[in-house]
Amino acid sequence: MVVKSGFMLYSKSAEYAIQAMIYLAEHQTGKPIMIRKIAEDYGIPYQFLAKIMQILVKYRLIKTTRGRTGGVQLAKDPKEIYLNDIIHAIDGIPPEQEICVVGLDLCSNDVPCPLHDQWKPIRAQLRDMLASEPLDDLAKRVIDKRNIMSSKP
Repeated sequence: MVVKSGFMLYSKSAEYAIQAMIYLAEHQTGKPIMIRKIAEDYGIPYQFLAKIMQILVKYRLIKTTRGRTGGVQLAKDPKEIYLNDIIHAIDGIPPEQEICVVGLDLCSNDVPCPLHDQWKPIRAQLRDMLASEPLDDLAKRVIDKRNIMSSKP
């Protein structure tokens, strides 16, 4: 999900960060988890994920432990981490000037693009959803989905 025309929500790096954070929320044992394990389970290139995890550490979303039993774990309760926290850590805070959904240079109420009136409420809903979606709820729904998928013949 790479941002090119402004239509996509977040980058591939942010997608991988969300997946890694879900993994950490699902596997809270009090023990750190190796980045390599997360990369293998999700099919994410290890070096790429390691760089993403450094950013998440910088933003205090995860913490690291060095040594043989080291790895990463959530830095705070997953109820206190929201999707937009992860996306903003990786992709940065969205610009104040809205990006045009069809890739034009400017889109505002004063200078609307062809889809401005339809896209404006959707964009607001997406922003609200990302700001109100806690990591723990997301992780629980991922587990529920896996259970449904594993019970299907």
